[in-house]
Amino acid sequence: MDPILIALIFIMVGLAIGVLSMWAVTKSDRERAQWADIEEPSIQDGAAEVLAVIGRAYVVVDAVDGVVQASPGAYALGLVRGHTIVCEEMIEMIRQARSGGTIAEREISLIRGVTTKSTLVIDLRVAPLRDEYILVLADDRTEIARVQTIRNDFVANVSHELKTPVGAIGLMAEAIESSSDDPESVEYFSQRLQKESRRLASLVQDVIELSRLQSADVVRQSQLVDVNDLITGAIDRNRITAEGKNITLSSQGWAKHLVHGDPELLGTALRNLIENAIRYSPESTHVTVSVRQDEENIYISVTDEGNGIAREEQDRIFERFYRIDPARSRQTGGTGLGLSIVKHVMAQHGGEVSLESEVGQGSTFTMSLPMVDEQTEHDLLGSESVTSAP
Repeated sequence: MDPILIALIFIMVGLAIGVLSMWAVTKSDRERAQWADIEEPSIQDGAAEVLAVIGRAYVVVDAVDGVVQASPGAYALGLVRGHTIVCEEMIEMIRQARSGGTIAEREISLIRGVTTKSTLVIDLRVAPLRDEYILVLADDRTEIARVQTIRNDFVANVSHELKTPVGAIGLMAEAIESSSDDPESVEYFSQRLQKESRRLASLVQDVIELSRLQSADVVRQSQLVDVNDLITGAIDRNRITAEGKNITLSSQGWAKHLVHGDPELLGTALRNLIENAIRYSPESTHVTVSVRQDEENIYISVTDEGNGIAREEQDRIFERFYRIDPARSRQTGGTGLGLSIVKHVMAQHGGEVSLESEVGQGSTFTMSLPMVDEQTEHDLLGSESVTSAP
């Protein structure tokens, strides 16, 4: 056969093979593109924009529970990892909504963290969409649940604390009525009645103070406050109580600058610390109120010579109604709210309260408050008066 003809035949076969190869590659690419469209579904842009402005974390899943789209909040809450749902309760709700075609809603608890674990309370709402999609809306209600728990505990504690003085007042009144012909008994029960009445009044006043502290604008009466006058006023208000136990009240130090805040609340906080020091100190001891400052803060410390507070109790001492010795607190007239009020007042003023104590060596409570610098003090003094707590 002619060599030229043979070469032409090989050329034609090569061209045919090349064309077939290109056709096969093109077909393969088209099929892969179709598979990609099936494996990576997406939702319309309009729907995505609506979901972005609803203010809740969201997840959209397909017919096989794969994540089509999820908001950053869903990843932050730990509901989704990559394209996979990691919350078993959420998967159960999705399948329930898909099978029943109805909306499912539930509040779940999600444990986060490895070493320091925390619990998130999340409200889930799962609804079926068209094209076999499922929409999950997630709302972090952890803070709301925490506040609700605190509120419930507070109401329960207040109710419990009110029972004692209210019940005692009723019993004392009955005892006085039945002892009308016995002057000594009438005098004894009258004194007890007065004591329980004072305790009840203190408890109600402390509850009112806590309620006020939880308002949104607690320092709306904020003004320049002279800490030295604050200390003098608080000591004067507690001097008679101290004299009743032969306790010496004294002050040390001098604040050269002012603080900015609500003078009434700051006065209440300081008086509570002094009252506590007197209440839990033995007779014939000393309670000292000292003040010092650094470049940023003014520190007011109240030091007593009482029994001190064990380290394991110090973390809880500022909790509402927490008492180291409940029986002794009731004998001394404590409400269990004083230190909690101090903590809230400091938080509202950008400060803090700390405790240093050793068993058998007394305690020192210290309030730290941001100090007004000289320039700000000079500017404000032109338009404000300097006050202390009433």
